[in-house]
Amino acid sequence: MAHMASTRFSAPAPTVGFDLDMTLIDSRPGIRACYLALSERTGTYIDADLAVTRLGPPLAEELVNWFPAEEVAPMADVYRAMYPAIAIVPTPALPGAREAIAAVQAAGGRAIVVTAKHEPNAKLHLEHLGIEPDAVIGDLWAEQKADALREHGATVYVGDHVGDVRGARKADALSVAVATGPCDANELSEAGADVVLTDLTEFPAWLAGYRPARA
Repeated sequence: MAHMASTRFSAPAPTVGFDLDMTLIDSRPGIRACYLALSERTGTYIDADLAVTRLGPPLAEELVNWFPAEEVAPMADVYRAMYPAIAIVPTPALPGAREAIAAVQAAGGRAIVVTAKHEPNAKLHLEHLGIEPDAVIGDLWAEQKADALREHGATVYVGDHVGDVRGARKADALSVAVATGPCDANELSEAGADVVLTDLTEFPAWLAGYRPARA
């Protein structure tokens, strides 16, 4: 038993993946503003208040509710082009986001962001908020996230959506869920999350217990 403890203590620090929307940032104000601007520009009604209650899946999965299928791809391009000027400034970090990234890095690990958001816009959010992960990989949703998690050697993935749980499980990573997005704690547990936290303020203490700090 002592040998096992010693081995665990000296194991390399983990690479931890984080989702972005509703895990690290409260993207609802910015996304709502962008949907309203897209609605005004196109003359197409979009219920922006409803749309921001179901963040997580790719943009196209929301736009198909408001535009004919053949218009979804061009409308996504318009939305993404409008996004930097509209959505970055009003979007705050969620409580504990900076500290969660810092806790991984302070333990000698790597913190990466793996998100369904368009990668350039994801990077703009993090730069604006002064959050500095070791890598940002965008345009991946649910099980697709496993590719990036495996490529970067992530053994833990933190997200707020059942899709994030599925991505973690496919990558054989520990699924740590935060109940800050559209899925509540029970839904996340039922989806197979290994750990469910109220929010990221609980993450540093969890990480310290998961992997004891080096002496």
